[in-house]
Amino acid sequence: MTSEHYFSASPESELNLRKFRANLVGQNYELTTASGIFSPERIDVGTQVLLANTPAPPPGGNLLDIGCGWGPIALSLAIQSPRATVWAIDVNERALDLVRRNASALGLVNVNACRPEDVPDDLRFMTIWSNPPIRVGKNELHDLLKRWLPRLDSAADAWLVVQRNLGSDSLHRWLDGVLPEDMTVLRAATNKGYRILRVRRR
Repeated sequence: MTSEHYFSASPESELNLRKFRANLVGQNYELTTASGIFSPERIDVGTQVLLANTPAPPPGGNLLDIGCGWGPIALSLAIQSPRATVWAIDVNERALDLVRRNASALGLVNVNACRPEDVPDDLRFMTIWSNPPIRVGKNELHDLLKRWLPRLDSAADAWLVVQRNLGSDSLHRWLDGVLPEDMTVLRAATNKGYRILRVRRR
């Protein structure tokens, strides 16, 4: 029995590619999934809440999906903003391969799926959308958010979905205390046991 998690860099389970259907931005698409990733058979509830409660992304610039999985957030960003560059980052190589496969199947040429260290250090983002990997542990999660949220461009927003029972309110308080002074954190929505946190750079 394997002890791997969806945040394993190289899942050891059998690849087992298979097709499934998902609704993105109001359209049904046939996509590819596999084992060893987060929510492999469907768009998980938290991501559904995020996609339903976040305004349309900017039409251009660099957009970021932290912890992309098979790609529901990154693909939605790319569909809505075809002139933008969508950076889909994950430590799971299998997830990144699936994002590439799915972007290609949808004809999306503006998705760049890569490991976090492959994102150029000087890039700033017009928006960040994420269903962050809460289960990696508090220290790892905090390091992840401290690394990426300060890379928001001026007058830009990040949108995070966090389950209330998994510490959304304590995360809100922590973000308030550690982010730069020109960044604010607000609760933008509550739905199905999840909070949407909006992080804005003034």
